[in-house]
Parts: sequence; C-alpha cells; structure tokens
Amino acid sequence: MPRTVIYDLKGGFGSMAKTNALYNNLEEGQTPQALWNGPTVLQKQPTIPQSAYQQSLDAGLEPAPLSTDSVRYWSDFNRVFYHPRSVVQLNEYELNSSIMPFERYATGEDLFASLDKEFDLLDRDLRPFIEEADQMQGIQVLTGIDDAWGGFAVKYLERVRDEYGKTAVFVWGNEHGDSFKPGQTREKRLLRLANKARTLTEVYKYASVVVPFTVPFATLDPTKLALDAGSQWHTTALLATAMESVTLPSRLRDKANRDTLGTLADTLNAMGKQNVASLGMSFAPQPIDEEEEEGSTDLRQRQLGKQKQSGHAAVMAKENPEGVFLDINFTPSDQLDYIRRRGGGGGGDNRPRMFSQVITSRGYEVGDEAQEAEEAEEDERFRRKSSYEPVTRSYHTSLRFPLLDSFPQIFKDGNGELLKRGGGLNVTSSLSTDASVCKRLKLLRTTVVRSIGMEDREQLGNELAEMADEYHEGWSSGSDDGDDD
Repeated sequence: MPRTVIYDLKGGFGSMAKTNALYNNLEEGQTPQALWNGPTVLQKQPTIPQSAYQQSLDAGLEPAPLSTDSVRYWSDFNRVFYHPRSVVQLNEYELNSSIMPFERYATGEDLFASLDKEFDLLDRDLRPFIEEADQMQGIQVLTGIDDAWGGFAVKYLERVRDEYGKTAVFVWGNEHGDSFKPGQTREKRLLRLANKARTLTEVYKYASVVVPFTVPFATLDPTKLALDAGSQWHTTALLATAMESVTLPSRLRDKANRDTLGTLADTLNAMGKQNVASLGMSFAPQPIDEEEEEGSTDLRQRQLGKQKQSGHAAVMAKENPEGVFLDINFTPSDQLDYIRRRGGGGGGDNRPRMFSQVITSRGYEVGDEAQEAEEAEEDERFRRKSSYEPVTRSYHTSLRFPLLDSFPQIFKDGNGELLKRGGGLNVTSSLSTDASVCKRLKLLRTTVVRSIGMEDREQLGNELAEMADEYHEGWSSGSDDGDDD
C-alpha cells in the first residue's frame, strides 16, 4: 500500500472514487450516518465517467489502449489502489477555475490556514500513515511551486518540520513556466516567478533537498523523444522516469546499492547549506554498439559506453572529475521572456562547477569492476571534498525502468521507432548541486524583486541573495553585477 496523501482541487481526481476493490467498506452512493440521525437532502453533481482503460481494469480484462485523446485526468491511467484516507479533495477551489483561480502564493497560505484551523491536517491526514510505517526514512513532497500550491506546501512543510525535526524531507517543485504556453502574458509569467521566489526561500528553510524542475521543451531531442507538449500525461511520464530512477536506491533490497533518503540528502548537502539540487537524466533503449561508440564524437554516448562495459556509474564519475552531465536537464530557466536554451545537459566550456552529485544507473550490465569501485568510493569522496572536486555517490541496479501499459509511448529506439509498452528502459538519472544555482537565484531576485510589495521586498531580496551565496565559487573572479537593485 502506498503511504501517500494526495491533495487536489475539486474536480482534480476525475473519476476516482474514495473506495475501490481493496477498500470497499461503503457501497457506491451510500453515505455514513453515524453523526446524524435526522433526514438528509442529497445533492449530487454529475459523475465523471470512467475511461475505457479503467473499465477494463475493473472488469479484469485486457486494458484498453490509452491515447492523449482518452486521458483527461491522471486517474484515467492510474493503476494503484489508494487507501480512502489518501484521497483528499479540497472543495474550496475548483480545478482550472477562471472565477477563483488557484494561482497566487498567498491564496495557498490562506487555504492551508483555514483548513488546518478546522481539522489539524497533519493529525487527520499524515500522522496515521506515519504511525503505520516501520523505520520511516523520510518524507517526499511533490508540489507546484509557481502557483498557489507553493504557499500551501510551505505551511504544510513548516508543520512537518515542527513534528518530525530530524526526518529527511525531499521537496520536488514542479514549475509550469518553462513551457511558455501560447497566450500566457508577461504579467502571468512574472506572477509565476514571484510565486516561485517566495516558495523557494521558505521551502529552503524546512527541506533537506529542494528540486525545482520542469520539462525543457526547447532542448529535447525529437529523434529520441516523441513528446506532446499539450499532454500532461506525456510530460509527467518523462518527469516520473527521472524522479523514480534517481530515488530508486531508497527502495532497493540489494544492500550493496541501497541507501536512505537521508544519506542522499547528506551527500548533496556536503558543502554546507546547499540543498537546492538539479535533476538530470539520460536513457538508452538499446545497448550501444562498441564500434559506434569508439568513433562517436558524442561525449555522453562515450560515457554510456564506458558505463556499459564497467557496469557501474561510479566509474563514470571517477573518469569525469568535474561530474557527469546528462542529456536532459530539468532545471527551469527562470527567464521572464522566452529565450531558447542551447544544449541539453550543460555541455561545452560553460559547464558550471559541480559541488556534489548522486547518480543512479539502472538496466546496464554489471561488470567485475563494480565491487572494486564501491569499495573505493568512501576514500574517493573524501579526496574529492578536500581537493574541491565533486562529492559523488553512485548506485547501480539491473532493474530497468518498466514501461507499463499505462505509460505513454514517448521514448524512441535507435532507429527512431517508438518503444512498445511492456518492455523496459535503461536510465541514468542524477541529482546535483552546482554553481549555476547562484546565477539562477540572482536572476530570479533581479526579475521579481520589483514586483513584490514594499513590505516584503527587502526580506525576499536578502533571502534570495543569501541562498545564492551558498553556491558561489570560491575562486570565482566574476562580477557580481545584478546584486544591487
């Protein structure tokens, strides 16, 4: 059973019901009467019909194929039975409402305050699951950070940190702005960036690791990916591949490659208060031909070839002391206006100095050098820390990323053909902290500080500047232009 609490607005759960085949204490349409003995007046909105895929699962039949046209809500492709307590609908706001849009940081703060005053959300929703967990290693929070969910998440995290002060907390901050959707005004973009600035400065205080991420449409390779930018089913599948893979060590049974979320957080935060990390990913649907890789000019392809021969991502890091830069960089640009970013993984001479990195490799062949690399890893990390090289921790498993029948066909093979569902994918995913965070935070500060009210402007600007200082390169002689407003 996934120990999960999902908050969503009215209408956000689609056709998902509170009960299911595993938790069916109430018949459909039956309402509990324990607290009220008088007559009731039932008002029902039209129910959202199940997708053909869900109907097939319920009937025990071969699942109907999914497409972008048939997927309306995330529940349309959901394969998991959630506990009734996991599903929490917030009826105060409606999904995609133009009358009461859920788009401002303060709106999320106010919503949490009103709900928590009435119910004590942690006691009602989170604590029962935590009390059932044996040896809880951490809490992961997935939230939007550039809309009202940022304010809601900040208040929630504040309570979580008060209750569970020593628990590792990973915050995955999804940002919508990097897509620069048609029709999105400059004012709307500025509002999203201001929301993000407020969220980051607050989450930074409570989280062990913060990972702002988005789908970098401008830099994706169409020869490797077939991504529909207008389908959240497609975009979230790509993000889930990277997120699920990089945190896989916390769920492995293999002791040699298993670690806790706390250990991952400590590795990323080895240099101080550097808990804002970047997410990256590369994938290889088929083994790379050795002859092709020998003559290849693609650095990333050669790295993957070496990894296949050695069978361990630690060798990649060891042979690349500046850190491993992967093909897809999910870090948001934080630009107010659309500027096409060049390059997918930060290659070339403009690579930022990397401070720490966690690398997870899955699906590649394991060679005899794997154990030797693992044994040398502790000494290697200490040496790197002393010589200002990246502090790295690497993991490998033969488990490929599964392409379930609920997963969209977005990955291509070496011939440009879509990978079929039911197979698997070789994935290398990473979390890293590097000096580029400093520039991005300074850019964010310069962009949004003038749009903030006078009462919050100085505090927000100072907090962003303090965060940026944690990622400043010690030997950098660059200008600090843009610090002063």
